[in-house]
Amino acid sequence: MRPLGPFYILVILALLAAPLVVVTGVSLNSAQSLRFPPQDLSLRWYAALFQQADWMGPLRNSVAIAALASLLAVAVALPLALHVWARGGWLGRALYTLGVAPFMLPPVITALGFLVFWVSLGMYGQMTATVVSHAVFLVTLPLVTISLGLQAVDPALIEAARVMGATRAKVLRTVVLPLILPYMISGYAFAFVLSLNEYIIAYMVAGFTVETLPIKIFNSLRYGYTPIMGVVSVLFVVIAVVVFGLIGRFGNLPRLLGAERMRE
Repeated sequence: MRPLGPFYILVILALLAAPLVVVTGVSLNSAQSLRFPPQDLSLRWYAALFQQADWMGPLRNSVAIAALASLLAVAVALPLALHVWARGGWLGRALYTLGVAPFMLPPVITALGFLVFWVSLGMYGQMTATVVSHAVFLVTLPLVTISLGLQAVDPALIEAARVMGATRAKVLRTVVLPLILPYMISGYAFAFVLSLNEYIIAYMVAGFTVETLPIKIFNSLRYGYTPIMGVVSVLFVVIAVVVFGLIGRFGNLPRLLGAERMRE
């Protein structure tokens, strides 16, 4: 059976890549059609994405929401992870569970909770509500990566710094934070990519008021197909590949995923 292993891997990779190949091919049609293989290869729809205001607005909204929500998620996850790492105990475990809870619940339930909350505050349909909702929903990602980074910190380094007279604040600033910076960046990147693709929460919290690219795609389907939808899908995949590729290239991906802890 072992010689068949590479074959199975190739089949799985082909099945995973097939939808992307089809969508990419469709986006290269010169005419507004769903033909595959594409006919009369053209990049006109890639240029149209950046020329049409009704698509550029959602694109700007998606990037702005993803950037701000990811930053807020890291800002919330960092002190939470530090407290759990330094204090521990039942309170630390409870806080950690609370931090990962939004990602454990079905997105529809989470989105419904956000909808009721923002309506009660009178902030339904505002970008601020969308940013905060995405940040709360995605805080699990930086919380997990930062926690893995803190668990990988060598206690001897902290003890040496304390012996040399460094205060807690200086140890945190000069020892701990530089060591966990790659984990903070990776957590931000994971949250950024998922926020770009998130639809349910954005739709429930903002509806048509703050239109993101996923919402724009679903709204456009009611009026017929346009290859720009395929262009947006390819753009999302390219961003994800670039972001995760950079993390894999310049970061220790097995360590970010907790492999070092498992070996210990």
